[in-house]
Parts: sequence; C-alpha cells; structure tokens
Amino acid sequence: MPVFTRLRQLPGTTGDDSPRPVADDPAQAPSTQADPAQTDPTQATRSSLKARIAHWRTWRSRHPTAARALSWTVTALAAVLVLGALLLPNHLFALRPNRFTRIPAEAIIGAVVLLALPRRPRLAAAALYGTGLAALTLLNLLDMGFTEYLGRGFNAALDWDLLPDAQSYVADLTSPAVATATAVGAAVLVLLLVSVMVWATVRLGDLLVRHRSRATRGALVAGTVWITCTALNLQFLGMPIASDRAAGALKTHARRTLDSLRDEATFAKEARTDTFGATPAEQLLPDLRGKDVIFTFIESYGRSAVEDPVMAPGVGRTLDTSTKELAEAGFRAKSGWLTSATYGGSSWLGHSTTMSGLWIDNQRRYRTVTAGDHLTLTKAFQKTGAWDTIGIMPGVQKGWPEAEWYGLDKVYDAFDLGYKGPKFSWSTMPDQYALEAFQRRVHGRKHDKPLMSLVILTSSHQPWAPLPKTVGWDELGDGSVFRSIQQAGKKPADIITDTTKSRQEYGRSIEYSLTSLTQWLKRYGTDDTVLVFLGDHQPIARVSGNNASRDVPVSIVAKDPKILDKITHWNWSEGLKPTRTAPVWKMNAFRDRFLTAFGSTPSRGTGR
Repeated sequence: MPVFTRLRQLPGTTGDDSPRPVADDPAQAPSTQADPAQTDPTQATRSSLKARIAHWRTWRSRHPTAARALSWTVTALAAVLVLGALLLPNHLFALRPNRFTRIPAEAIIGAVVLLALPRRPRLAAAALYGTGLAALTLLNLLDMGFTEYLGRGFNAALDWDLLPDAQSYVADLTSPAVATATAVGAAVLVLLLVSVMVWATVRLGDLLVRHRSRATRGALVAGTVWITCTALNLQFLGMPIASDRAAGALKTHARRTLDSLRDEATFAKEARTDTFGATPAEQLLPDLRGKDVIFTFIESYGRSAVEDPVMAPGVGRTLDTSTKELAEAGFRAKSGWLTSATYGGSSWLGHSTTMSGLWIDNQRRYRTVTAGDHLTLTKAFQKTGAWDTIGIMPGVQKGWPEAEWYGLDKVYDAFDLGYKGPKFSWSTMPDQYALEAFQRRVHGRKHDKPLMSLVILTSSHQPWAPLPKTVGWDELGDGSVFRSIQQAGKKPADIITDTTKSRQEYGRSIEYSLTSLTQWLKRYGTDDTVLVFLGDHQPIARVSGNNASRDVPVSIVAKDPKILDKITHWNWSEGLKPTRTAPVWKMNAFRDRFLTAFGSTPSRGTGR
C-alpha cells in the first residue's frame, strides 16, 4: 500500500485529505472511551433492568389504581397456583370443583414458617417450597396418566424406565420427530412448572411479610378452623373442609418407593426357588409328547371384552360362532379366567408372569427374573429335548435377549416374517398375516420334532385405529393387500380421545384377532394341535372402566379328547367363552397347574 494512502487513513484525517474538524466545545468532542454497557454484557443487562424498573415505577405512579389491580390479580394467581397444587387429586375422575374448596394444612404451616424466618432464609424456604409443589404436581399428573393407562399409580422407584417406552409408543403412532418434540416439550413444561411455582411461593412470602400482623392473625384463625373441622369432620360439597392431601400424597409415594426397594431383595430370593426347577427332562410334560403346542397371547384381550355391554355383544357372537365352527372341524375348547399381573399395558409383564409362575408386576421384577434361570413353561418344552421351540414376535423390532430365558430356539421378529404391507398404528402387521407367515415359515413345513410355539398377536393394541380387516387367506401374499385397508381406516386421533369410539373400536379389534386365530386353527390345525390362548391384560381404564377387574380369558383348544380330559378338574367352561362363574386364578398359578395337569413331576430346585 502506498505511503500516501496510509496517511489518508490515519486518525485525524478525512477521506478527502482535508483536516478533520475539531469541536470547540470539549463536551461535543467524540469520546475515545467505549461505553461500559456496550463492552460488558452484564452491565448492559443491569442497565436494561434498571431502565425497566424505572419505567414500571413511573407507570405505577401515574396509574396507581390500575397498578394496584394488576398487583392483586397477579397475587391472586399465585395463590390459586399454590392452593391448586396442594389440593390437586391424582385421578382424572376426581378432578371436580369440590376438591378445590378445602383448607390445606400445608398452606397454613408454610405461612407460619415463612413469617418466622429472616429475609434470606425465607427466600430459600419459599423457593424450596415452590420446588416441592412442582414435584408434587408432577407426581399427581404422572399418577393420573399411569392410572388411566396401567391401572395403578406412578412408582418413582420403578417407572422412570417406562418413559422411553412411552416415547417409542408416540413415535409409532405419529413419527420420531413428533415423539422427540413431545419429549422436549414435556421437559420444557416441567422447567416452566418449577419456575412458576417458585415465583408464586416467593411472591406470597413477600406479601405475608409486608402484612405481618394481619398474616399472623390469619394463620392463627385458619389453623383453628382447620383443627375444628378435623375434630368435627365438617364437610362442604361432600368433601371434608380440612385437607392434608399434599402430605398424604407425598407419604404414599415415599411408602410406595420404600416398599419397592424392599421388594427387590425378597423377589430375587423367591425367583431362585422353583417347584419344577430340578425336575428331570423325562419327567416334564410327558402327556403332551408328540403334540404341536401353541401358546398365543392376544393383546389387551380382557374380561371387559366378554362382559361389557358395549363390546360384549360383538365379541360374544365371535366367540360363539368360532366355538361352533371349530366344533364342526373336530375341535373342543374349555375356558376360564386369569388375573393378570398388569393392566392397560406392559404386556411383557403378563407374558412373563404366565410363563414363569412368578408374580411379575413391575419392571424391576421383570429384569430380576429374566436375568436368572427360573424355569419358564416354554423352556420346560425345550428342556425335554422333545420339541423345537420357536417364537413369533411381530411386535419385536430390536434385539430381544429374553428369548434365551423363554427357552426359544428361534425367534421370528417383525423383520423375519416377510411383511411388505403398512403398519396399523403400533402394530407392525395384521394378526392374520402373522399367523399365515407362521404357517408358511414354520408350522406348515416338515420338522423332525413337534413344535412348541409362542405367538404374540398385536392387532388389538391401542389406539385401535386404523384396524385391519379379514381377507381371503389365499390373498395375503406379502401383505400389500392391506395397504388400501389401512388407508381407508380411521385415524388414531379420532378414536383415542373419544371414550365411546375407543370402546367400539377396541371391541372390533378383539373380534378381528379372535377370528384370525380361530380361522387359522380351523384351516391348519391337526389332530396333534393344542392351542392355548389368552389375553395379556385388560385394556386401558377409558375402555374397561375405572373399577374393572384385571381378569383375562384363557382357553385351551384341541381335537384329542385326552387333552381336555386332563383339565376336567379345573372346572373350566365349555367353549371359547368363559362364563361369569368360571374359576379365576392368579396368572402366576397357570404354569404349575399346566405342568402338573400334563404329567410333570415337581422337584424343587434353586437357581442363580
């Protein structure tokens, strides 16, 4: 660069080489020091905050009435948030106005504590109190969701592991992007809930201190009223006026968590002891040798499907028709009830309870038992060496290490059955196709040994939209025939939020699954086929009802009369539809009863 050019760019010169004007007044001269607010972000923030505070004070002084109204409105909102959190029930059906007309003891105690503390401890206590209210609200909301879907409250010691499954379920219903957005949105809402609750408690704490004398008298009066209402059991709108709902909820969750932690060690010891654990192979299931035995779970096939006035007519007709058609083909059936270890979801708990003979009603128990070598009913068949054992798992879309625990020589998952058609919401393929693929790839082929098959059917999984329809068995092909049926089906969003429609579509899904299974048996069953099929759990509470039992139907179907003669002493109902008075067993009782009925010799053993 030429010297002349560089001189033109020196300070004090202008772009046209003329001298830069110099101000006569020093105050008007350009400053050579940077503005601190422009160089220090913290200082800039403070300056902006001061400006806003000054603006607010100016507005408040000019409009005192409006400012006072706004302040009291915000304070009232804070009070509503705190009282609402303290009185919020943990069941959807309990969300009624009379639940929020009570006096919470926790609010009175909180006010007394805040009034007694100096400023800084008071702020810390108020923030901690607000965080606790946010946690309590979150637990109540989780209780609502778990009760609605699983028929039980949330367990802080066990259920966090189920949240990823919930995200996967949303992804299956919508898309991975929507599921991720939902998870992020939920996390943001939790942070927002904490922030709002802390703000509300801090604001109310400041209000109490500003009016200390009146607040003290008010807390004394409220405490006296609360004690009086408790002693006299006074009620308003059908609810006790005095409430300790928040403390009771926290106590319940704490007890639930502690009980779960204690249960782990107890269950691990129980799982190591097995009535048939040391039974020699030749003494297991001798009365079923030579039979092709199929254990089939139908998703959400619960007692409500058979007895509820909305679902029962259609399901009942299907069961009656199927019983008649199977009888014409030479099959007989007996049916009873099992009380499932789960409700509304977590199907694997029902599967493992039935097959292990242990009560597996939570994820920790499931992990404990599947990590050991407790004998499952399916593994008993494998242990004999007299059967090839296979699993048909259209719902499995990733690694499934539990196959070894179940004693399955080969597992056919969602990718092994050759399906090229569309998914039906969560279900990867229609039951009819899964059964036909089972026939083509396994059951219909020659094999050196009889088969023991574990088949999990998924078409009746919520949200029951869209639903597949039965097509000609010879038309199934690779499943592409279902594409037009899926496209013409109902949308999940139109069903899942409507209780009546959910119940109707649930009933239709059970009819479809039962029809597919019994038609398959009629078409491909032989003199040596023994079919055991049952539900894994009841459908969610919105469909089965808030006070529904956990019972599921179970049936055994065979041509050989000796098979059903072996279970005559069970007193099960004739046909595929169990009567109301048919025996009800806990689901974990089935393994031992089945093994005993078909000739197995008990021999207690211990495992790891």
